[in-house]
Amino acid sequence: MKTIVAMLLLASASIAFAQGVPTINIDPTCRAAAKGSAGMQQDYDSCRKSEEGARDVLAQQWTSFLAADRGSCYRLTTTGTPGTYTELLTCLEMKRDARKLPDNSTVGQGIGGVR
Repeated sequence: MKTIVAMLLLASASIAFAQGVPTINIDPTCRAAAKGSAGMQQDYDSCRKSEEGARDVLAQQWTSFLAADRGSCYRLTTTGTPGTYTELLTCLEMKRDARKLPDNSTVGQGIGGVR
């Protein structure tokens, strides 16, 4: 039974991620930033503006990211915390860019394949 429930949750999450950028409640994070409790103090309005800008970028690029990455990054950035669009965007960009790195299996091979 637990397996069926887990599969249904994953399926519904996959459908949601296919439809567009998920909604993240950025208010708790921006309130914490305004109080300085996030390590740095930032004006609440500038925090919201920054997060809305990150959401706009996500909306433009959403379908260019792999669905699996969209799901895993969303879970990563919102598990245990409200999360932010900036964190979600950063996670997606890092996963995408990591795929572009050269294959390490050939790094360090000299002439004639000697290591």
